[in-house]
Amino acid sequence: MGQTVNLPDAAPRFLAAEGWEGADISEFSADAAFRRYFRLRKGDRSAILMHAPDPSERSEWFVELALEIRRRGMSGPAIHAYDLSVGLILLEDLGTHQYFQYLKTASQAAERELYLMATDVLVALHADPMPARLGDVIIDDYGTERMIKEAELLLDWHWPELMEGSASDDVRSSYRAVWQAVLPAGLYDADRMVQLDYHAPNLMWLPEREGPRRVGILDFQDAMRGPSAYDLVSLLQDARRDVPQDVQMEMLARYLAGRDVDEAAFRTSYAVMGAQRAARILGVFVRLWRRDAKPGYLNHLPRLWGQLDQNLSQAGLEPLADWFGNHLPASVRRTFKDHK
Repeated sequence: MGQTVNLPDAAPRFLAAEGWEGADISEFSADAAFRRYFRLRKGDRSAILMHAPDPSERSEWFVELALEIRRRGMSGPAIHAYDLSVGLILLEDLGTHQYFQYLKTASQAAERELYLMATDVLVALHADPMPARLGDVIIDDYGTERMIKEAELLLDWHWPELMEGSASDDVRSSYRAVWQAVLPAGLYDADRMVQLDYHAPNLMWLPEREGPRRVGILDFQDAMRGPSAYDLVSLLQDARRDVPQDVQMEMLARYLAGRDVDEAAFRTSYAVMGAQRAARILGVFVRLWRRDAKPGYLNHLPRLWGQLDQNLSQAGLEPLADWFGNHLPASVRRTFKDHK
């Protein structure tokens, strides 16, 4: 089958049955411990083979959510075939023009267009509520308890690096209490599709298509029903790149113009979700350093602290802002550039 690659045992028969016998195959990415991707080329055709044998990869969610995104008129990958018993999915090849890479050299006008299209995708996806069930897949709610547990990753991993010891029970209790106080305002418009990682690394640019279909959407298998503001925060308060402030403000206004929502309530939700996401990732990136030996993520910590502070300055987040001011003020934060 073209160049030699280490294919899953079940793949040759699966591919032959789908007309891909003799294809050139290359492995091009492995974005998680148990998930692998192969690009297939045969004549003028190409496709992607995804191998996700571990049940934690939730391949059935990937299939149903891809179908749902396409039903809503957006460019999720077409599902050509699958055999979930062996973790194989054959899907549309959305190309190699990743937003994140393209943005590194894009002009200001091109950057604005990319974010404009990505914002319009969210307007389209959020036009109707997210069903509680897709086929045999039950869609979970992204609610208060999960959000607090995620936000506690900051205490679990980041706090010990700053404070030289684990967070006490009193600290943890007070932290949970302030999240309980502010999260109800964050749960505005909370029956929409939340992809959780809707940001530049998971978006593809498809210039040959029209309108928001020019945005190819990847890595959505963890989607839930939750606040519509969350994915807009993920896009505009990107943990890995600086989105210009004027672009953030313009896209937030564009999103609001395309939705029939209460602007004040949505903006408060946006700030709450931004604070929750920043707190979560401040914990995750330190965990990636300490547990997984990936120190490169530490370079993003100043950006995340800045995003957290930006959100804490908004009306309605005073209890949370006071907690951070008392427990993790700017004076105790550091970037860990002396990490070993």
